[in-house]
Amino acid sequence: MIRVENLRKSYGRIEALRGISLTVRTGEVFGLLGRNGAGKTTLIKVLVGSSRPGGGSVQVLGLSPTNNAIAVRRQIGYMPQAHVLYEDLSARDNIRFFAQAHAFPDLDRRVTEALDLTGLSTRERDPVFSFSGGMKQRVSLACALVHRPRLLLLDEPTAGVDPRLREIFWRHFRQLAAQGVTLLVSTHQMDEALLCDRLAILRDGALLACDTPRDLLRTGRAAVRIHRGDDVETADVADYADQLPKILQRYQLDPAITRIEIEPDTLETVVLKLIHAQEQHAARD
Repeated sequence: MIRVENLRKSYGRIEALRGISLTVRTGEVFGLLGRNGAGKTTLIKVLVGSSRPGGGSVQVLGLSPTNNAIAVRRQIGYMPQAHVLYEDLSARDNIRFFAQAHAFPDLDRRVTEALDLTGLSTRERDPVFSFSGGMKQRVSLACALVHRPRLLLLDEPTAGVDPRLREIFWRHFRQLAAQGVTLLVSTHQMDEALLCDRLAILRDGALLACDTPRDLLRTGRAAVRIHRGDDVETADVADYADQLPKILQRYQLDPAITRIEIEPDTLETVVLKLIHAQEQHAARD
């Protein structure tokens, strides 16, 4: 669905993207993880075609989003970080307005489906200015979904929404992926990152890592604490699944061992270690 090779983008003297390369497969939920300013939004804007790359190559659905903008946009849905809704219009009219750009014959039926999918049917005639922030996020998502895109680009889709609505959104995302839709989701929430099939970690425009959340967690370490009477032995291990038996062999199943604690690194810890390693590398250069 997406192929990016050595992508660069600068705004004056600021390098927003520094030689990023990645691919997104058909039907997967691909996450972009990074704090504000990491380059997530810039990357999405290049993929949408609203920003030109400064170097490298980009293909979306096998096409250049710059040279084939119309063909690409017909097949993608884009939900920006800040909504671009018409506040005086109702939810239905907002969705219908954006749907008209695609000129499909069963427009009203698709608008109704998008309202049902995002749980907006009971408020579809109300003006958007009367909605909460979470409700506006739902309308934005419906606008991105109404034309049934093959690829969905979501920039911080759950920013500022409550945990219950976040759960609803992610249930929708998984349903879409099961139907063959590819999703690229930008987030800075670690718990959301764990819900992705694969994850790219960005910092200051650079790609630190790209892998499944499980394999990223495997790069972390774990603290193993063994309580033997009043004594506590602590070991820091890279792979506790393999290392724990070797540690226990030293005790030969000692009955005095009363408790074993294992504290593996969290995804946040793994990310912070990647950032620290990058900073050390930059300092040496």
